[in-house]
Amino acid sequence: MTQPELSETAHDLARQVLIHGPISRGELGRRLGLSPASLTRLSKPFLDRGLFVEASDVVQGATGRPAKPLDVHVDAARVIGVKLSGDAAFGVLTDLRAGALAQGVQSLGDHDVASVVDAVARLVDELRPAGGELAGVGVSIGGNVADQRTVTRAPFLEWRDVPLADLLEERLGVPVDVENDVTALTTAEQWFGPARAEESFAVVTVGAGVGYGLVMHDRVVTTPDTGLGLGGHLPLDPSGPRCMDGHPGCSTAMLSIPSIRAQVGIALGREVDYDEVLALAASGQPSARAVTDAAGRALGRMMGLIANLTMVDAIVLSGEGVRLWDVAGEAATAVLTADRDPEAAPVVVHVDGAGFDSWARGAAAVAIQGGLARFRFPAA
Repeated sequence: MTQPELSETAHDLARQVLIHGPISRGELGRRLGLSPASLTRLSKPFLDRGLFVEASDVVQGATGRPAKPLDVHVDAARVIGVKLSGDAAFGVLTDLRAGALAQGVQSLGDHDVASVVDAVARLVDELRPAGGELAGVGVSIGGNVADQRTVTRAPFLEWRDVPLADLLEERLGVPVDVENDVTALTTAEQWFGPARAEESFAVVTVGAGVGYGLVMHDRVVTTPDTGLGLGGHLPLDPSGPRCMDGHPGCSTAMLSIPSIRAQVGIALGREVDYDEVLALAASGQPSARAVTDAAGRALGRMMGLIANLTMVDAIVLSGEGVRLWDVAGEAATAVLTADRDPEAAPVVVHVDGAGFDSWARGAAAVAIQGGLARFRFPAA
């Protein structure tokens, strides 16, 4: 039976337990402004359905009686996250903290909407838990998404105004939520990543392009322009190469995998893949090293600009190109430090080295978030 929509307060309660659990009832009451009686009333449906559990550690309650912290029962449901790129659908089956349980990939034969829906359906069928119920599917895509339903613009797939959630729900028979890929990844980092204890932090993604996400006061920041890739054209080095839009030394030109490969390939007179670029740079090959050092300095400048303008002091680096940090992290850190006021708090850089898995887990986080809003998780 379909569950009723959650109230905003109940949804905030579930979200706080998911992000910060195990968390004491006293701390939950403080964060949400709830009395003990209201907290008990709101948490009861989640406990009854097995979505919440009481943690084993006992803390002293405000009344002097022992109280057990609340946590999410991570195995109460399964979701699937799918990241769509220009040539493939990458999927992951996860628990309720986006912990990966199984992974898969389906190539996209072309960008026709029906063909992509077919590929996603095959991937979901491959990853569905045997004998178990699937609570939902999340799909992330580079571009603009309206109301987590319609892809209004997806440059990699050459799509406009595609009702992707409706098409997939009709095909799969489960709730589907669609989101911009950087927003989805930022949500995953906020809920489950190394900076989850921070109320405000930024996310920088390095891969086929360069992305930027922001969490402020425990909320992922989105605007109507989210998905336009504005962080990918931040000017970083006026003497650097130009991106495809003609911007000299922007973040895409300095940091994206295609640009780094092209720069090293031109210097060597042959094509090189990203792994070879990083290996050559690590071995000290001059041409590769020059490119990755310049990329590192640009990355440090980008992080410095973000930290100075948003006043965050934690940044998560993620994406399939994040291994650049292995060879350019020292150069990036030096510029980041130089661009900060000497008395400013040091910026903590967290590196999420999961690569493409992080994108798919971000899509799973979208499905989890959608399930919380609808409270459609199956009873335990």
